[in-house]
Amino acid sequence: MKTQPTGASVNKFIAAVDNEQRRKDAKVVVKLMQEATGEKAKMWGPSIVGFGLSKLTYADGRETQFLLIGFSPRKTDLVLYIGAPKFRTLLKGLGRFKTGKSCLYIKKLEDVDIDVLKELIEAAVESQAKMRVRAS
Repeated sequence: MKTQPTGASVNKFIAAVDNEQRRKDAKVVVKLMQEATGEKAKMWGPSIVGFGLSKLTYADGRETQFLLIGFSPRKTDLVLYIGAPKFRTLLKGLGRFKTGKSCLYIKKLEDVDIDVLKELIEAAVESQAKMRVRAS
């Protein structure tokens, strides 16, 4: 797995985000994800903020640990790694967004209903519960 946790500072990473709105939105998402997971934010690679651990199983049976949920404040979008497409019912009430294979792409948080986003994040954590790895 290329993307691994690092010792880098989440606060410094977010403070360095060029776009002021994206920086503010990132702080809100940190809070929402911390509340949903009960975990502190950690940097994964140079640009992903992750929360918690889950077990990832490959088609060949290999297993590795990966972030439970996370996000990245990219140049064009705030990208949330929450397995978004499987939550179609919740997505209907979210607002303006795009989805990828397992990501949710939001231009700015004011484009979405924050209460629905909070529900989505909580649903993502719940759906991963059986694969969650508890830190010792």
